[in-house]
Amino acid sequence: MILKGILLAGGTGSRLFPLTRLMNKHLLPVGKQPMIVHGIKKLKDAGIEDIHIVLSKQSAGLYTDYLGSGADYGVRLSYIIQEHAGGIAQALSLVESFLSRDDRIVVLLGDNLFEDSLLPHVEKYILQGKGARVILKEVADPRRYGVPKLKGNTIVYIDEKPENPQSSYCVTGIYMYDMSVFRIIHKIKPSSRGELEITDVNNIFAHSGLLSYGVMNGWWTDAGTFESLKEADSVLGKRGEQ
Repeated sequence: MILKGILLAGGTGSRLFPLTRLMNKHLLPVGKQPMIVHGIKKLKDAGIEDIHIVLSKQSAGLYTDYLGSGADYGVRLSYIIQEHAGGIAQALSLVESFLSRDDRIVVLLGDNLFEDSLLPHVEKYILQGKGARVILKEVADPRRYGVPKLKGNTIVYIDEKPENPQSSYCVTGIYMYDMSVFRIIHKIKPSSRGELEITDVNNIFAHSGLLSYGVMNGWWTDAGTFESLKEADSVLGKRGEQ
């Protein structure tokens, strides 16, 4: 079994406009480094050294100029262009041809910044054998997120931005899959937003009893708004994270 890392760094970053008018949001500074470096280091610390970054055409040259081959971070980077924003699942589908049949993947949304190590979650996923695993975080207002209904060690289903949440947990942008995820992506239909939704993918695993979960204990944010970006910069800056 070979674990590969996937960093999804496309999208338009509309909630951070005008900062994102000329630069992809994942290159915005958080602490002492661009946001994208946080995800690279988290994957490396979990023992994952082969990383594919899916990004939009905007700022593609800046990514390669800054990150290069990944050697400065002890990883091997490759870059895949997402021509048009079509949802998280669509972005993930672009990586399929770069993987081998027996690979498993750890997927991070590039704007998810967090304190916990990925290593214990990755180790548990390896022992799982097949299927998918997501990482949850207890939050004050789960109605803003995808909310899981839990049963034992598995998730029954995920309700996207529910009015009456089934739990106080949300699904973070950290996902682990075997290669069957791509068969599922090819089968799902675009949502009303015209996008392939990762929640639809995860719910197919859930309906098959193949969606496990771990819980994040430390600090976490999706730094896609001015408020959360400021919070992330403050937290990581105080810790002196490079």
